[in-house]
Amino acid sequence: MDSIVDDWLCRFNAALHQTSSSAGDAPTGFADLFHDNSYWRDALALSWKLQTIVGATYILNSLSAAAAKASISAITLDPQATAPRLVTRAGSDAIEAFFTFSTEAAHCCGILRLTADDKHPDHYRAWTFFTAIDALIGFEEKTDRNRPTGSSYSRDFRGPNWLDKRQLAQKYEERDPSVLVVGGGQAGLSIAARLTQLGVDTLIVDRNERIGDNWRNRYHALTLHNQLQVNHLPYMPFPPTWPTYIPKDMLALWFESYAAAMELNFWTQCEVAKASYDEKAGRWQVALNTADGGKR
Repeated sequence: MDSIVDDWLCRFNAALHQTSSSAGDAPTGFADLFHDNSYWRDALALSWKLQTIVGATYILNSLSAAAAKASISAITLDPQATAPRLVTRAGSDAIEAFFTFSTEAAHCCGILRLTADDKHPDHYRAWTFFTAIDALIGFEEKTDRNRPTGSSYSRDFRGPNWLDKRQLAQKYEERDPSVLVVGGGQAGLSIAARLTQLGVDTLIVDRNERIGDNWRNRYHALTLHNQLQVNHLPYMPFPPTWPTYIPKDMLALWFESYAAAMELNFWTQCEVAKASYDEKAGRWQVALNTADGGKR
């Protein structure tokens, strides 16, 4: 299987080279790499969009243009991921491999699934091809070895401590957030956590009384309908002792703890009164009704 994947990657990288050296002509190097009925799903890596392209011809055109614009590096097998293996996906047997690559803007990853050509069983083409951003170059997240030291809190005995700074940051008395997230459910919490780790000043607003009420206020016996493995939030996976199907109130409490632990700025009992986009300035103007009856 390794040799099959290596051969496909070599042909793909050769097509990349053809793309970068072509003078305006649409390169054809990708044409032999994909089945007629194939799928490319891009999560921001090459197109800066969440999009799915179906069919070899459309993939050829879209991938060639995107790869040239993004200045994609050669793709290689991910040494940290599972080695190429035979899997069954959607009822079809395929060779699955995980890979990495870079663009001018980001470090990226992907998943490749290969199946044999019907007419040439020794020749493998891509059935599905997935590409996604892992990290923006120059804006790496402050995690693991890149985490903050916390020295500013431990050495400045007369200055504000961590809690003082968090409370001040939450008030937004002398500034506006760079990003306003409307709704503090799992999607809102996730995007706010990612942006905060990138140093983007982000505020979540939600009309509910407490963080997690979007689950807490549902019917009494509710548990999540899918397994916890597919419901983790960024940076903080659920404890390994938790049930496979999480009860709603358990999840609601986790959301509250998550917002506090991830240092997310969150205004509850806050509603958007109106919003308009200023095309010239390239920004939103938003009016809020706040919990104390005021307006912002």
